[in-house]
Amino acid sequence: MDDAVRTTIDAEAGIGTVVLDRPAQRNPLSTSMMRQITAALRELSADDAVRVVVVAAAGPVFSAGHDLSELIDRTIEDERLVFEVCTEMMDTVQQIPQPVIAAVQGPAIAAGCQLAASCDLVVAASTAVFGTPGVRIGLFCSTPMVALSRAIGRKRAMQMLLTGETVDADTAADWGLVNLVVEPDRLDTAVGALAAKIVGASPLTVAIGKQAFYRQIDLPQDEAYELTVETMAANAVTCDAQEGMDAFLTKRTPVWRGK
Repeated sequence: MDDAVRTTIDAEAGIGTVVLDRPAQRNPLSTSMMRQITAALRELSADDAVRVVVVAAAGPVFSAGHDLSELIDRTIEDERLVFEVCTEMMDTVQQIPQPVIAAVQGPAIAAGCQLAASCDLVVAASTAVFGTPGVRIGLFCSTPMVALSRAIGRKRAMQMLLTGETVDADTAADWGLVNLVVEPDRLDTAVGALAAKIVGASPLTVAIGKQAFYRQIDLPQDEAYELTVETMAANAVTCDAQEGMDAFLTKRTPVWRGK
């Protein structure tokens, strides 16, 4: 299969972009595309010029989810492989040190919704919709459920999962799945503006914070504090934290040196 993903780097802005690029097929998350996305994320994460990663899509649809043709007349081992490849991609989104912003311009369905929910931040065009309609075709969206339920909570996730109905961008924002909704012609500008707010921070500090966030989020409160006390202590002695605090006290602009 031809490449279904393309990447770009805007070194001046500090942004690396992964574009799902099979618009005629509604950007299906085939095993090939998912492996390409995973590889692209890892490649961008290793580039020192990249401070923020954007996941975007070509055409009117963000992603219609899994390529269902890969799930017909297969063995359970074949089926398991598809979802393992998917899980690796979703985990990679959260494992790379750079924050990942989903730029959702249209429908994000099933595993496409899962991909958006797995990203650290989501900016959606007003034309975007989100849904997990697998129940309607006899295949419950169990893996999308993991990311979705962590983003919007149990009751709302169950509503989407059990009914298969889509929610519009404003509802998704109200529920906590989306950070910002803009008109379609402002999507790229809004994503760039959000990324710019992150790029100014120390990349070392951002990486420490992102990793700690996902490690603590599902821990009991006492364990979360135990983890984050150690995280903050280790962060505080880094060169960038020392530089940042000194710069604040001496009223100057910090110069970040950590990676």
